[in-house]
Order: sequence, then structure tokens, then C-alpha cells
Amino acid sequence: MKKKGRDLLTAFRKTFLTLQNPTPQIKMDASSERYSYNPVLRWNPQVEDYFIKAYGSLHFAQISEALTSHVEEGDLVAVSVAVEQPISDGGWGLGITRGTVLQGLQTDPYYFERNGLFIGQGTTMLSRAGIFRASQGIAVDMKNRVFNLPSFHDVLEGEIFLQNLPSIVTAHALDPQKGERVLDMCAAPGGKTTAIAMLMKGEGEVIAADRSHNKVMDIQKLAAEMGLTCITAYKLDALKAVCKRNGSSDMTTLCYNKDNNDVIQRSELRSLENGGSSTTIVGSNVDTACKENVSNEKPNERTYVSKADIRKNMRRMRNGPGRNQSLGGRVENSKGFLPNSFDRVLLDAPCSALGLRPRLFGGEETIETLRNHGKYQRRMFDQAVQLVHPGGVLVYSTCTINPGENEALVRYALDTYKFLSLAPQGYPCITTIMLLKNLHPRIGGPGLVGSCEFPDGYIEEWLRPGEEELVQRFDPSSPLDTIGFFIAKFVVGSKDT
Repeated sequence: MKKKGRDLLTAFRKTFLTLQNPTPQIKMDASSERYSYNPVLRWNPQVEDYFIKAYGSLHFAQISEALTSHVEEGDLVAVSVAVEQPISDGGWGLGITRGTVLQGLQTDPYYFERNGLFIGQGTTMLSRAGIFRASQGIAVDMKNRVFNLPSFHDVLEGEIFLQNLPSIVTAHALDPQKGERVLDMCAAPGGKTTAIAMLMKGEGEVIAADRSHNKVMDIQKLAAEMGLTCITAYKLDALKAVCKRNGSSDMTTLCYNKDNNDVIQRSELRSLENGGSSTTIVGSNVDTACKENVSNEKPNERTYVSKADIRKNMRRMRNGPGRNQSLGGRVENSKGFLPNSFDRVLLDAPCSALGLRPRLFGGEETIETLRNHGKYQRRMFDQAVQLVHPGGVLVYSTCTINPGENEALVRYALDTYKFLSLAPQGYPCITTIMLLKNLHPRIGGPGLVGSCEFPDGYIEEWLRPGEEELVQRFDPSSPLDTIGFFIAKFVVGSKDT
């Protein structure tokens, strides 16, 4: 009871001090632990050697440091923000992006110790994993505030969507145009999808696909909130994105009409929904014959519950419902899309996510699992390249620092599909001419050139000299201070050669 009384008195004193001094110059604890935590990121030794070969020991140490940080439920955390400041002429003094930091007033005694404007202390209500898994709830309970600001929950709903800088750059790299037909193959949670639709001014057709029922619902909800009616979301596995036809005799010869954005049938196509009837498919209705209704019902049978499933259920109970458990609601299913039926395709591929931050432990990844990620992505890329018509654009992106999922994928694409070529994504500086011509600035850094030989003799090829400036690699240790990210843009040439 005495300890509880002391804790209550301490909390009261902190609250009283906050109320009496509602400015950034409040009296703060002498310990810098209030603002910083310096864990060491642990990697699998073979993975660490692999990344050191790719980046060099010093650079990789900087990347590891940039990726670190960890949060558990009940931790006391400092919360800081970056705030854009207006200037006298009515404009803004600094364009805020992720990585742009204002440290508050220089009179603050802890000005140089932290990044961002300190707004208070709070207690985490979920672990970091829980924060990313839960669809809604309270992440941090602010106990000691500098400013008594109202909650931004549901404020400007449909007007604001938080997104990482590289994700926005990815949509601009795709460069969608009004009236085009665009596919986002792995679209959840929908940030890039909505960015694409907005760049198209809502004119055209944006199809978003994801294999998760709940994530498709998230995309639908976000599109509705943003008022973007040109977006249609489907439940579809990216590995089955190309529509399969039954029997070689029923294969249809298709041609793409660039003038009216139609796919026109030259021979009869057997319906995929009811065998025997023929269907004529024209224009944007080309995918109607590729939809199906899938029953989620399973036959009553006795199943074995593995220890892995038990552990997974325990994590769900601890961290929240997660997004893979169906929340109900109706989503449309698709069997896939016809080849050459899109102007542009974005494949933001599932990956090892080693570019996401904060991160404390990287030891779960091994050389084998990293190479398996690359194999999985190549299979998805094989699907994506079939869907873009000649003259179209295919953009590939990941949120990982692993060259095997980035530069190695580009090497595979260029060596396997001779009709593909890397396209410039922008220019290294902004000029008046660029702005007048609506050209995009280049923000990310160059890719990695070279190769890496593994202990089993396998040689992983990356980019060749001259190709590194045609991709964008976002380094978490760079001054931009973004997540680790990679973007490659391909132009699709004639597929007849």
C-alpha cells in the first residue's frame, strides 16, 4: 500500500508540473533515458555476413542502428512529433516529410538529445506487434502531456491518410494517367491504391487485389472514406493473378486496342463460370468472366491442432484480433485477369520486411529464408509481367534491405524477359523546367552493383554498372531517415520477340 501511495503521489506531482508548465520548457528529468534507448540489433551470423558483403561493415552497422528500437506493453515512452511551421507570407517554412525533424526550441535543455518536438510521456497499452496487429484501439495512454491537445481520432476522416515517404514515391514512379486501367496486385492496406487513384484524378479504373478477406475490406473502407469511386477491390492471390482457361482449344486470341483501352475477343471464349456457353468480352468488363463465388465452408472433419497453431492463438489473444481473422462482410472474389489487360501494374511484393523500423531482432531470418523470399517474389513477378500490355509499365517495390529481394529480382527480370527494360524514375534535383513539365524528382539512392557468392556455391547476381541509377533504394541510415525501401520501374516492350 505504501508503494502504491508513493506511485500515486509521484504521478500527481508529474501531472501538476505539466499543468503548471504547458510549454516545451517544462522541467525535465536529468536522465537522458527518458528520450533514448539504444538496443543492439541481433542478426543471424550468416545473414549478417551476407549484408556486410553487400553494404560494407560500417554502412551495415549504420543501417542496423537506424533500424533498432523496441516497445513492449506497459513501457514508459516519450512521444515526439515533427510540426510544420507557417511563415509570414502565408506559406510554410519547411515541407514536412518522414525524416524531416524539428527539434523544438533551442532554449530547451534537451534540444540536442532528441529528434522531434517532445509532447509528453505515456504508457504503451500494446506491444509493438500488438500495435501493428490490432485494427483499432489505444496504442499509448498519454499520462504526462506538455500540451492539452484534443484527439485527432476521426478528425478529417477521408482527407488524411498517413503514409511513408517511399510509398508515395512508388505511386509517382508508376505515373498513372487519367483513363488508364491500373492493377495494384498486393494492395492492402490501400495507401498506394488510393494514391494512384488520386494521381489519376479519379478518372479510369484502379483494381486492387489482396488474398486476405479482411484486408480487402480495409481497402474498400479506405476507398469509400476517400470518396474514390474508381477503385474496385477483389480477393485474389497474386500467384493466381493471371486468369486460367480450361483447355488449349478454348484459348482466346486477344489484341489490345490502345485507343479505346479495350481487350477485344477474336475467337470464342468458353465461359469460366459455366462450361459450354460462349461469352463475348469487350472493354472494362473483360474480368467479369474471371470472377467466382468461393464458399468458405469446410467439411466437418476432425483436425489436428499443432503446437504452432496453439502458439499463434496465444499471440492473438495477447496482441489483439489481427487482420487474418475474418471480421465478416462481403468481398468479391476473382479468378484472375486476362493477359495484356492493364496499362500499368504495381507489384508491392510481400517480403522479409527488413526495412521496417523500429526493429530489435533480425535473427529469425536465415540465408535460406531470405533466398526463399526471393523465389516467392519471382513467382509473383512472373504473373505481373503477363498482365501488362506492350507499351505499359510495371513497378516492383519492397520494404526490405535484402538485395536478394531487390536487385537480384531486377537481374532475374531483365535476364528472363528480354522485352523488359529499366526506366528512369525521376531526376536528382528539382528545377523550374521539371515542375513545368510535371516531371518527378528522384529521392531515393542508387541500387547495389555486383554479386554475392554463398557458401553452397550459388552466385546471386545484382545490378550491372549503369543500372544502379535507374532504381531507387531508400536507406534507413541516410539523412532522409525513412524506412528501408526499394523501387524498380520497367517498361514493357513487344512480347513477340
